[in-house]
Amino acid sequence: MSKFFKEFKDFALKGNVMDMAVGIIIGAAFGKIVSSLVADMLMPLVGALVGGVNFTDWKWTIVGERASLLDQSIIMPAVTLNYGNFIQVLLDFVIIAFCIFLLIKGLNKLTSRKKEEEVSAPTPDPEPTKEEVLLTEIRDLLKK
Repeated sequence: MSKFFKEFKDFALKGNVMDMAVGIIIGAAFGKIVSSLVADMLMPLVGALVGGVNFTDWKWTIVGERASLLDQSIIMPAVTLNYGNFIQVLLDFVIIAFCIFLLIKGLNKLTSRKKEEEVSAPTPDPEPTKEEVLLTEIRDLLKK
């Protein structure tokens, strides 16, 4: 059983797993920031542009409020198809996806600049290994 736990520890503490965990935590925090941006800043502007309409209020009532068949004093809630909420979530997704696209595009631009700088810098020829030096000497002796 201890071999199992040792393997698990080795797996859990690998660099890739730790990097992934950090990425997930940062991604969750970034998601909250973008969700707040959408819900608190952009959607009120979109609502104002379309005449102060709140999308989440849009719904189609399939069956209205009614009394329960078992007890007439209990009022059953209306059955509604909340398509406005779906539109809201869809707009949230598009805006969040666009923000993430911009973030990744900026990161890619940053990393490509670093790669260009690394490529443009001249790299000196590597020193020959001992084996290469020895083989070169043998070749030169054989030529003589």
